[in-house]
Amino acid sequence: MRRLALPRIAALAATTTLLAAVVAFAAPTASAAPACPDSRSPVVVGRVPGAVLEGAAVDGAGRMYVTDLVSGRVFRLDRPGAPAVPVATVPSGGAGGLAWARDGSLLVGYGADARVFTGDATRSAGIVAVDVNTGAVRPFASGLSAANGLAVARDGTVYATNDFGSLVGRVLPNGVVQPDWAVLPSANGAALTADDRYLYVSRTFTDPGVSRIPTSNPGAPESVVTFTGGDVFAAPDGLVLDPQGRPVVPTDVSGQILRVDGPDRFCVLASGLPMSSVLTYGNGDTGFSAGRLFRAGFDGVIHEV
Repeated sequence: MRRLALPRIAALAATTTLLAAVVAFAAPTASAAPACPDSRSPVVVGRVPGAVLEGAAVDGAGRMYVTDLVSGRVFRLDRPGAPAVPVATVPSGGAGGLAWARDGSLLVGYGADARVFTGDATRSAGIVAVDVNTGAVRPFASGLSAANGLAVARDGTVYATNDFGSLVGRVLPNGVVQPDWAVLPSANGAALTADDRYLYVSRTFTDPGVSRIPTSNPGAPESVVTFTGGDVFAAPDGLVLDPQGRPVVPTDVSGQILRVDGPDRFCVLASGLPMSSVLTYGNGDTGFSAGRLFRAGFDGVIHEV
């Protein structure tokens, strides 16, 4: 696998640019969205000091894994309140999205650093697979625009997004990489429906909102919601689908967790969480358990929503 070893300063530059954008737009905006009937107050359940969290995933034992965009490290938290333990480092840096491969390994996207700005042209990002028991890292795919968001279909097909570009990539089960599988400006996050018919993504900077891409017809993406008014600068990020198949979206700037209830209908599940980058549901019976929703952010903090 081809690796582009950018200096650490490049990762810091990308992070600084992103955080500067957050600060620039962070003036309070009036959200047009009502509170969800089941809205709640978020609770801090974990911290990774000094980290800029970009990806999050929970295994069957209820252990949470998160990525640090700057250092390229993958951390594990065994339960809410437990310290973050580094388990692996992505050699090429810019650790981004997380998803579980069919063989149980943890897929980690890389290139979520300065490379995102030229990703469509250079395609220097990719994915590695981590054995979470040993920390061993092996190549999985290269030649992608970026891998800020990852999703894995039941047949092992992997989808990857780039919020600073326009290309959505796909990696087939036989390893073939299709970096331009779909074109959707500023696609971010990645969540597949239970039947794998649609890939849901956030649109972060360009025409902010949420789209779904038919996996059988990627040239015909469908807008689900477009943010307007006070929500236009919300910067939606790494979304998930709830048990009813509804998109739940964190916002970098407005600091809200939004649930999309229908076409151009959404409500606020939680607020007061600026710099939110990704959501994940829990798993298993203990730790970060099933049925619970968690938020991680560029501030290095993990909340239960």
